[in-house]
Amino acid sequence: MAKQPRGLGRGLSSLMQDEPEASGGGAVTARGAEAVAVAAIRANPSQPRSVFGEEAMQDLVRSVHEHGVLQPLIVRPLDDGYELVAGERRLRAARMCGLEEVPCLVRASTSAQDSLEIALIENLQREDLNPVEEAEGYRRLIDAFELTQEEAARRVGRSRAAVTNALRLLDLPDGVKRMLAEGRISEGHAKLLLGLEADQEREHMAARVVREGLSVRALEKILRRGRAAPRRRKPPAGETDLPEEHARDLSDRLHRHFGTRVRLTPSRTLPGGRKQSGRIEIEFYGNDDLHRLLQTFGMAEDV
Repeated sequence: MAKQPRGLGRGLSSLMQDEPEASGGGAVTARGAEAVAVAAIRANPSQPRSVFGEEAMQDLVRSVHEHGVLQPLIVRPLDDGYELVAGERRLRAARMCGLEEVPCLVRASTSAQDSLEIALIENLQREDLNPVEEAEGYRRLIDAFELTQEEAARRVGRSRAAVTNALRLLDLPDGVKRMLAEGRISEGHAKLLLGLEADQEREHMAARVVREGLSVRALEKILRRGRAAPRRRKPPAGETDLPEEHARDLSDRLHRHFGTRVRLTPSRTLPGGRKQSGRIEIEFYGNDDLHRLLQTFGMAEDV
């Protein structure tokens, strides 16, 4: 029988709402968890986290060393042991402390697909993911379960705009994403770098941010001067019909209104009184984003 499509918006708690089941004869601990040998638990191949902060891990190791693992891990049984569903940091800390067993909630009914979804949602609901991990988590959640950005946002309790803006970070070149993941540049820096056209420019400016310790505001001023410089070096024929400052202000207001980059090119009055048309270019990132913009325009057609 074909599998029924799952409803949206269930969230992490509903994915874990089954009653715990003892599956390996392990001792049952408080709150329905059972003690499982650390050596029997294999890592989740779908683990969304790729960077574990050293300082935060050491704090957790100290806590586990003193108090033990207080929050049970979630695992699913395999033929030869268990696969971790949620609790990667706790498992790592337990191994570093030399613990032989950890408390686990064993979910025999959890499929590989549910395991992936739980791992993704649990990690995305944490506060300590770096921006690249968060963006990659949204992308995997969307791709794995064929969700729209709005549906993914509901699953993890985020706004749609937050998901859209996070996904844009994946357009950065790998070197810049690495700087962002390592905390050498901030998410504010990264969003400004997305406004540059070429990856080479983005990498050059990101390196300059790190080298000179530039703030987000300082980078914004540099990029504004850079955009204005070509016009000073090679003035176009004729005059724009809008003052430069006013056009820039309008671009910023359009950006805030539409939630995406908007490029405004004013019309021009050429020698002899002829007119050259202006342009408004609005960027979008996928069909979901296009649909959102169409709704803003009062056009609700499906894309």
